[in-house]
Amino acid sequence: MIGIIGGTGIYEIVEMGEEVENKVLQTPYGESPEISLFKLHGKTIAFMPRHAKGHANPPHMINYRANIYALKKIGVDSIIATNAVGSLDLSIGPGDFVVPDDFMDFTRARNGTFYDSRTVHVDVTEPYCPNLRQALISAGNVVDGGVYVCTEGPRFETPAEVRMFQKLGGTVVGMTGLPEAVLARELEMCYASICTVSNYAASISPGKLTIDEVFQIVEDKRKELTATIADALAKVPSKRDCVCTEALNGAEIGNGGDSEDL
Repeated sequence: MIGIIGGTGIYEIVEMGEEVENKVLQTPYGESPEISLFKLHGKTIAFMPRHAKGHANPPHMINYRANIYALKKIGVDSIIATNAVGSLDLSIGPGDFVVPDDFMDFTRARNGTFYDSRTVHVDVTEPYCPNLRQALISAGNVVDGGVYVCTEGPRFETPAEVRMFQKLGGTVVGMTGLPEAVLARELEMCYASICTVSNYAASISPGKLTIDEVFQIVEDKRKELTATIADALAKVPSKRDCVCTEALNGAEIGNGGDSEDL
């Protein structure tokens, strides 16, 4: 099963499907947002609104562990995520789509692992699933590759932080991509992101950043993003043969206490 994590901007992809069913799951980490299950291209798809209904949860308050756990529990093994981002690169502008191939995590207060009582070190040499990335790249007009910088939020970044991210090699900056990617890897799920550039980051942008600017670009690109994801779903291989499927091999030290198994 393929999962989509996104916002209200691409909810219409659910309306493209058939046999829609809605579910809310209980997890050891709390209740999930409402998940919509439907059929598209002969595949079962699960759509989850990351921020919950009505964009209720800001980026730093999203229950990422409950979200990923719920998708795994319902049968999802591959996740395509959507993210709104600011560009750190003048050659990548508002309205562009970026499919990152690496990330940097500057979050501070999020629960970033399922393994609090076991010593598990997952490998993220290839942070995003290559098969899902290829499906997205072949489905639309996107920038292939880039480094996603994740900040804690909910504020935007300062000019000094933006300069630092640029010097470190960042391409885009957002607030929702981590710890999603790592949590998915810890449960041996495939994960890739398609980022909508909504603005240039602070000090690169010619003026004050506003959330209205972000939502306007997201709305303008909504149909193209939805079409790209729908096309990508058809291109996702039926068999998983990537590094994601064996992420826990050689990752654990000892036999510490178990959390609920999946």
